[in-house]
Amino acid sequence: MLTLTVNGIEHRLDDVDPATPLLWVLRDSLNLVGAKYGCGVGQCGACTVWVDGHPVRSCSYSAAAASEHGITTIEGLAIGDAPLHPVQQAWIDLDVPQCGYCQAGQIMSAAALLKSNPNPTDADIDQAMAGNLCRCGTYLRIRKAIHAAADAMRTQGGAS
Repeated sequence: MLTLTVNGIEHRLDDVDPATPLLWVLRDSLNLVGAKYGCGVGQCGACTVWVDGHPVRSCSYSAAAASEHGITTIEGLAIGDAPLHPVQQAWIDLDVPQCGYCQAGQIMSAAALLKSNPNPTDADIDQAMAGNLCRCGTYLRIRKAIHAAADAMRTQGGAS
């Protein structure tokens, strides 16, 4: 049996092979479909979730490795009673997505960046987001939204 704590809720999974990639457990067993399958080798970032607050590529991270840790998906990213995380709101306000496929992974990486660096430069953003690929090329809108979210978070008193 495998036990995972996802978005603050403990799930006991009797029928999951511990070697299964976390992405498939999230999507197929828990019906949390925000993280997407892109490459299967952890290079595109579409499957990004947090394990203990750090972004990981869930397509190449075993469910067993995540079992003793807190997992956060795009579905659980919002802070407190807020309906959306400031990064999610900035994505909407600035109309970031084109096709949207990679955006959950982009948002998870951006929110992790702002947790560790609340006032990132363009270079900081580019470095933190380098592992998240966007086939539509919305990188300039992504960077602009990250700056907007950082501004919003500072205005809200450092929410993270």
